[in-house]
Amino acid sequence: MNEQQVGLLGATSLVGECLLQQLIRNHYQVTAFSRHPTAQNHPQVTWQQLNATKTANIQTGQEIPTWVCTAPIWVLSEYFDLLLAYGVRRIVVLSSTSRFTKDTSFDHNERKVALQLIEGEELVQKWATTHGIKWIILRPTLIYGYGRDKNIAEIARFIRRFGFFPIFGSARGLRQPIHAEDVASACFYALNTLNLTNRCYDLTGGETLPYREVVKRVFEALDRTPRIVTIPLRFFQMAIGGLRWLPRYRHWTAAMAERMNRDLIFDSSDAKRELNFSPRPFKLTAEDLPSQNR
Repeated sequence: MNEQQVGLLGATSLVGECLLQQLIRNHYQVTAFSRHPTAQNHPQVTWQQLNATKTANIQTGQEIPTWVCTAPIWVLSEYFDLLLAYGVRRIVVLSSTSRFTKDTSFDHNERKVALQLIEGEELVQKWATTHGIKWIILRPTLIYGYGRDKNIAEIARFIRRFGFFPIFGSARGLRQPIHAEDVASACFYALNTLNLTNRCYDLTGGETLPYREVVKRVFEALDRTPRIVTIPLRFFQMAIGGLRWLPRYRHWTAAMAERMNRDLIFDSSDAKRELNFSPRPFKLTAEDLPSQNR
């Protein structure tokens, strides 16, 4: 039985919770960190809450050489000293392919996210190299799952609320949606494939399909007839301007519409070959949809 200690930053995130369950099933002892309090309790998990001032008032009497960070990569540098205090020697960090797809966006906030991802990766690599720490960075594409994501779940909520979904142009840009469980599995394999170090891997779902088809499958998962409405970009911009008055759609931008016709595809062959990565096709289940009251 494996009783290896693992530290997990971002343990209450979507991927973090999926990974936590995988670690438990494989008999790991996990010290789980989160900024948010949790009532979860398990004999293999010790919870630590990181306080709002970014300083962890935590006693580091134990040594945890192996870590995974599923929190946003740009916050990881705030906890470099904490990781060193625990004796970190190997770390797997989640980033995103958005560092490539949003870096030239005409939306300022999207470019900011891409820059945060790029700088976050650079900081991790520089810090790890300086301290002799082995690192793996994983970059998933469009994450979905359990109705908690900001991609597929948002499409489902819009359809439930308005009965249709708007697209710009033909919306034939290719996508590779990846389930959060598959991202967590990649983290788990990267954690345990000790001969692989100091590498970046792109992670894609098991199927490549047009954005329009992604939306169609959300309709089907909701057991609704697809009602996909094509809207010219200038009207799309006006509609989004109105929607952003609603908190749920505050992050929607015209740049999102523009990308519907761009191929955002990546090669995950290295991850499949070296990390035993085998993602599922894009087949939504009821549990992948948000609940009616969310």
